[in-house]
Amino acid sequence: ERSLNEILQDMKSPAHMNRLLQGDVGSGKTVVAGLAMYTTYTAGLQSALMVPTEILAEQHFDSLSQLFPELRIILLAERRQALEAIEAGQVEMIVGTHALIQEGVTYHRLGLVIIDEQHRFGVGQRRILREKGNNPDVLMMTATPIPRTLAITAFGDMDVSIINQMPAGRKPIITRWVKHE
Repeated sequence: ERSLNEILQDMKSPAHMNRLLQGDVGSGKTVVAGLAMYTTYTAGLQSALMVPTEILAEQHFDSLSQLFPELRIILLAERRQALEAIEAGQVEMIVGTHALIQEGVTYHRLGLVIIDEQHRFGVGQRRILREKGNNPDVLMMTATPIPRTLAITAFGDMDVSIINQMPAGRKPIITRWVKHE
């Protein structure tokens, strides 16, 4: 709730949002991002969520489709139809990989850019996505713990929100290394 409120306050203000959302795997970053995307939709703008892999793009697309079944959400895969729908403003939320920043992708009214696993994209790639809109709000997400002072040093004037608790009832994440044998 705290992180979402910080993001919504930034989005309400006349200043451009530039925020890093940090939280463990399973902490609710996708839900927070989805609510920010919904807020963007209520303002009559589009939002784009860029992720590093097709599998993650499909997971986010499925999650957002379940959260907001009434909205037009697109996974940028079917190139021609998707590009026409995006440019015409016929979709509110766009999810994809590097495809979001390719030449020929034109957004109707891009108001929010979200970059998941932001460390997997270069500075130039993040800049290109921002430039696809008219000074959109920017939210970057990471599960990699970054101390606040390091985040400010690495990302400049970026504000930092930290989800430091898991949602109620969330099972703990168990990571194991399993040998091939």
